[in-house]
Amino acid sequence: MARIVSFWIKIICVLGVISIGKYYPLKAQVKSVLHLHPQNSHYFLYQNRPMVLVGSGEHYGSVINLDFDYKKYLHTIANEGLNVTRVFMGAYVEKLGDFGITRNNIAPREGRLLLPWARSKTPGYVLGGYKFDLTTWDQDYFARLKDFMTEAARLGIMVEINLFSSYYEDGWKYSAFNRINNVNHTDTITSKQVNTLANGNILGYQEKYVRKLVQELLPFGNFYFEIQNEPWWDQSEETFVWNEYGAPKDWFTQIQIVSQKSREWQKKVAQWIREEEQKLSAKPHLISQNISNFYYPIADTDSNVSIFNFHYALPKAVTDNYYLNKAVGFNETGFAGREDKTYRRQAWRFLMAGGGLFNHLDYSFSVGNETGQDTSYKAPGGGSVMLRKQLSILKHFFDRIGFINLFPDASVVQTAPGAVTYTLSDRKSQWVIYWESMTPHMYDLTINLPKGVYEAEWFDVTTGKSIQKISTGSGKLSVPGNGEDRVVVIRKSSIGK
Repeated sequence: MARIVSFWIKIICVLGVISIGKYYPLKAQVKSVLHLHPQNSHYFLYQNRPMVLVGSGEHYGSVINLDFDYKKYLHTIANEGLNVTRVFMGAYVEKLGDFGITRNNIAPREGRLLLPWARSKTPGYVLGGYKFDLTTWDQDYFARLKDFMTEAARLGIMVEINLFSSYYEDGWKYSAFNRINNVNHTDTITSKQVNTLANGNILGYQEKYVRKLVQELLPFGNFYFEIQNEPWWDQSEETFVWNEYGAPKDWFTQIQIVSQKSREWQKKVAQWIREEEQKLSAKPHLISQNISNFYYPIADTDSNVSIFNFHYALPKAVTDNYYLNKAVGFNETGFAGREDKTYRRQAWRFLMAGGGLFNHLDYSFSVGNETGQDTSYKAPGGGSVMLRKQLSILKHFFDRIGFINLFPDASVVQTAPGAVTYTLSDRKSQWVIYWESMTPHMYDLTINLPKGVYEAEWFDVTTGKSIQKISTGSGKLSVPGNGEDRVVVIRKSSIGK
């Protein structure tokens, strides 16, 4: 009898493991974790594949908004050739109408918000429904999160797991950490104190939340953590005016430098991640820090951080920080109109300056529009099927050129009348020049190459099609076409070898 019982116990255990593994990958099933490429740490490696991360994704509510069909969304961006998306975990939410966004995925309708914490039996959450109990996890949330991650992994999509955010205007009123929204008597503090070490007993709840997410995401390799979205918004210690010709108090003209209080707290969050991973004997996942808008020469780097992300970034964000030998990313666009060309150009400039990640904030995705074909949205940015197609062309172009051996090279283009250029090269056999016209007139480039015979192939960046192949060398290089943006790949000719 004992042998029979033992046999059936073993069978049940095996079936349980198989069943769980079917939906949620087990730790042993993780073959690879996204990490910096060992040959060129400005880029990524996942499952032995070098990667640049290029995306055009929804407004961060895939998991917390129960009405959002994330499977349809993930299939859409995967089929369109993109490979990264950004997701907020629930410490920060918005309400309908915030920021003039008509269809806002991180502002679910009442009753459709799903957070890591279970609801209590006490009514009074400011956006409707019962208050939260920060000592009890909502298992439905983690089931949805894991299903989302499983689908993303299957489709080859990397996920930015965003843990926290600054609280804009009235945003602190909607947070589960706010005393008015939970039954745990969290300390009464201002929104500017939340993401600092001086936040009272909220710090302990933040730590439990971070460690819980590390535990639950342990089986997955297709993601990186971002500590906080836009920490400069409510914790800046200094403001640098980078454009003296705009209004001095307009954020478009300013670089807000993150405060020491914020940096200390962010360092603590990164520490929690690393400690929990070590406790679980897990492979370390990459950690990202959101640095500033536009650009900033980073100071006081944290050794636990491997990705430095900027918003509304200029190529200078890459060039100022390239020496750090970490990945530099541009992970939120917007506030520059809706024209596709604007964001396509931002992407090409940034990656051709040496960046490793570009993720456009795409407002054509929303509840009921998970295929991203909505053209009637009102929001402070853009997004369209055509833009995603053009960003996919950029990603596939990088995949073809063997980018791991390429580095920024300012020595190649000597003159570029009427245009701006960015160059990547291996300095011996391949040079890639992005040419962006500032005028309808066409002017020759002057390039400087080692003595030899070379083959140059020009591509249209909007279609990805080859438009001209010629032999070339140092000196004049004509730009073909009608003034649209171009990219040229120059390689040593087999004749000249």
